Amino acid sequence: MKSKYITFSKNIFIPVTNVCRNACDYCGFRARSFEDAYIIGMKEFLALVKSKGTATEALFTAGEKPALANLSSYFKKNMLNSGYSSLLEYTKELCKLAIKHELLPHCNLGVLSEDELKELREVNASMGLMLETTAAELEAHEESPGKIPKERMKTIAEAGKLEIPFTTGLLIGIGEEKEDCIRSLGAIKSLHDKYGHIQEVIIQPFIPKPFTPMWNKKPPSFAELKEVVRAAREILPEAVAIQVPPNLTSPLELIELGASDLGGISEKTIDYINPESPWPKEEDLRKMVAPFELRERLPIYPGFVKKGWYSEEIRPLIEKYADEEGFRRRKSK
Repeated sequence: MKSKYITFSKNIFIPVTNVCRNACDYCGFRARSFEDAYIIGMKEFLALVKSKGTATEALFTAGEKPALANLSSYFKKNMLNSGYSSLLEYTKELCKLAIKHELLPHCNLGVLSEDELKELREVNASMGLMLETTAAELEAHEESPGKIPKERMKTIAEAGKLEIPFTTGLLIGIGEEKEDCIRSLGAIKSLHDKYGHIQEVIIQPFIPKPFTPMWNKKPPSFAELKEVVRAAREILPEAVAIQVPPNLTSPLELIELGASDLGGISEKTIDYINPESPWPKEEDLRKMVAPFELRERLPIYPGFVKKGWYSEEIRPLIEKYADEEGFRRRKSK
C-alpha cells in the first residue's frame, strides 16, 4: 500500500563541529587539520535561527565524540573558551535556544550512550543515527571506531527504550554487498519490532568527495538504489517511512517502489554533508513527485505526534505547528 502523501520537512542545517574521531574514507565533512576545524559560534548560530524563514526544524549534526579525535586539543580548548565542557552540554544549550526561536531540534551526533540520549531527549523532537550498514570490517571504516555496527545498533536500541522517535538509514555504495543491505534492513526491522520507534529509514547513495580516499570510486547506480528501496519496502513495517534525499537522486521512480519521504530541505543553509548537491525548492519538489501529493511534516512524524512521544519542553511548539493529523498545519488562505 502506497502512502497517501509524499512528505518532507523544512529545516535549518546546523553543523555544530566537524571535529570527529572517525576517519571514513568517503567523508568530506570531517576536519583534517587545525586550519579546517571549526565549532559553530553562538553568534553564528543565533543568526541562523533568527533567519529561519518557514523552517520548523533545527537539524544538528556533528562529528562523533570530538573529544576523542586526533584534533581533540582544538575542540577541548575552544569548548572551554566558550564556557562549555562537552559537545553534549553545548549542543543541548543550542537546542534550548532553537526552541526559544520556535524551531524543533533533531540531533544526529553519532554514537551516544543511554545517559546522553536521555539528556538530549527533553530538548529534541526526534533524533537520528545512520546505521549505514551491518557489514563489519569494511575498508572504508578501518579508521572509524564509531562505525562498528554493534555500537550503532546499541545506540538505536537505547533510543527505542527511551521512546525517542528515531531516524536511521543505509549508506549505499561504500563497499557492502547486496546481502549486507538485506541484513541491515532486517536489523532495523528487528529493533522497530521491539521498540516501535523508527519513524524513517533513509536510503542514501554514496557520493564521491574531493580529497578523500574514495574520490575515484563510482557511486551506486540508480538500478542499485531501486533494488534497495524495493527491498526496504518489502522488509520494513508499513509504519516506517522510506526516505530518499531529493538532492542526491531522482525520487519519482523510487516513490513508485515504496519511498514516501524526501527528508528535510533548507531555504537558508546548504547540505553540509553533501555541499555539492543543492536542496531543491518546495515548488521543485512538487514537480519532482507529481502526480503524488506533497505534504509538509515536522521532524517528528505524525504517528509519534499522536502518540505524544515528546517532552513538555517542546509541547507548545508541537501544538502550534501540528494539525489534527500530526502534519504541519497548513497555512490558511
